[in-house]
Amino acid sequence: MKKVITYGTYDLLHQGHINLLRRAKELGDWLIVGVTNDNFDRNRGKLNVKNNVLERVEAVKATGLADQIIIEDYIGQKIDDVQKYNVDIFAIGSDWEGKFDYLNEYCQVVYLPRTEGISSTQLRAEAHECVKIGMVGAGRIAPRFVSESRYVGGVEISGIYDIDGEKAAEFARQNGIGNVADSFESLLDDVTAVYVATPHLTHYDIIKKSLLARKHVLCETPMVLSGDQARELYALAESQGCILMEANKTAHCPAFNHLISIIKSGEIGEVVDIDASLSKVWGDPTVREFDPAQAGGSLFELGSYPLLPIVKLMGCNYEDVRFYSRVSGGIDIYTKGVIQYERAVCSFKVGLGVKTEGNLVISGTHGYAYVPSPWWKTDYFELRYEDQNNNKKFFYKWDGAGLRYELQEFVACIINKRYSSARLRRRESVCMAGIMQAFMDRHNFIEI
Repeated sequence: MKKVITYGTYDLLHQGHINLLRRAKELGDWLIVGVTNDNFDRNRGKLNVKNNVLERVEAVKATGLADQIIIEDYIGQKIDDVQKYNVDIFAIGSDWEGKFDYLNEYCQVVYLPRTEGISSTQLRAEAHECVKIGMVGAGRIAPRFVSESRYVGGVEISGIYDIDGEKAAEFARQNGIGNVADSFESLLDDVTAVYVATPHLTHYDIIKKSLLARKHVLCETPMVLSGDQARELYALAESQGCILMEANKTAHCPAFNHLISIIKSGEIGEVVDIDASLSKVWGDPTVREFDPAQAGGSLFELGSYPLLPIVKLMGCNYEDVRFYSRVSGGIDIYTKGVIQYERAVCSFKVGLGVKTEGNLVISGTHGYAYVPSPWWKTDYFELRYEDQNNNKKFFYKWDGAGLRYELQEFVACIINKRYSSARLRRRESVCMAGIMQAFMDRHNFIEI
């Protein structure tokens, strides 16, 4: 049996893709199709992929031309696959002419003619799939959002609004933004979506007004400090046909997503304990984070990050939550939380005036996962076992400030009308807001 292998992203599957698959299949008896996974595409700078890997696999499967579909995860995999599957012919489009000649050492390389006049790039351009984003807030994170947006296809930062008009104007000048809105309402007139980077207590009203105007919303974390408000806003978003997403960059971190997948697959057995910590020592006591009137404090500022791995792995149906806090100036400068589940106990530590190690440890019945500080933007983690010979190390790419990953997912959800991202489900966002609410209500709260 003559085996043929080919590879592609297969984003926006079109007739050109189908023609190539058909030509490849005609070369032999068995066609293996490698579909590049989302993280591999990101590593190659392809943040304009519309469909996620599962959707693209299903699209290739639906053609009926592939006898076998595999996922391409890493550079150099083509050599491994050719040998692993005893491939006779490697086939690829003629626009790659000469690029894969090195595979001739392992099999025959055939460059297939492409269908003229059609490509995924052309289809994107013709569809005019540009998400015009209006920014609300010109604070510390705003410049990073602008610079990161330049790495994501189909995105334009088209305007900005801040209650400080002069600050907004200067920000626009420095970052090449054409429209400085004189009111929030006028910002909404000419945008597809809104990015909210304002103090916590303003989020609810801004999100609600944006959704009522039928604008998609990406809001900095924590989105709101109330589970009831989060539930209300997500329901409103879906009723308005809009995407609402909490901008938790860790949830979209390539390494973190692989970590969650590996743990859920049972690599360390049943999870019985998670311990996550994050802390900063701020030198300026006048910043918003130390102002109780603006919901300052360790938990509200940092809590959504260590809560993330807990709710991702253990779920939202916890039995109890307790808080132990050191309070100064009306805000918690340190909080330790303990969350009890039926068969597990988890803890998190956050501090604005107390420094902790800042790592993540997930303990299971067969081994444990160790993610060193700063785990919330990790590019590396380990699985460790009783027999150290079985230990495994994992390395992933982390680009820039990491905001490009959440922005790409936000745009993909808009295009595909996915109201909830698997990276941070709506119910998980609601759960974390509910824990914030319990802290605000001083439920099971002990001051130390």
